[in-house]
Amino acid sequence: MEKMQFEIEINAGSATVWETLFSKETYPKWTSAFMEGSIAETDWQTGSKATFTDGKGNGMLATIAANIPNQFLSIRHIGMLKDNEEDLKPEWGEVLENYTLDENGSGTTLKIDMSVLAEWKSYFEETWPKALGLVKEIAEATH
Repeated sequence: MEKMQFEIEINAGSATVWETLFSKETYPKWTSAFMEGSIAETDWQTGSKATFTDGKGNGMLATIAANIPNQFLSIRHIGMLKDNEEDLKPEWGEVLENYTLDENGSGTTLKIDMSVLAEWKSYFEETWPKALGLVKEIAEATH
């Protein structure tokens, strides 16, 4: 498992950035960088189940490890979904995807840090910057 980190400055408050990241309306817009038609099904509360799918029953299975509104969200990935069937992956160990929002005088710094299997590293190096660009664009347009 490798650790990766991405960061972007956004000219909007942390509440706006948070809403952009996790609202039902905007989540599919910025995650289209990863997969067109992305859907998150969760209430984002600590301990809740979360599925991140392509809308056709394929994707990731997770739990929300921590949620401090407008500051920090941690997603623990625990398996895959294929045709709506859960395939838990205990061999992954602790696979976290963390969102840290730090509001400063000029806006918000959004940091993503995550654990990733080596074979996915180049994919995320390419897609996370695109996704963060979309988060910035959406958040600044609603600011």
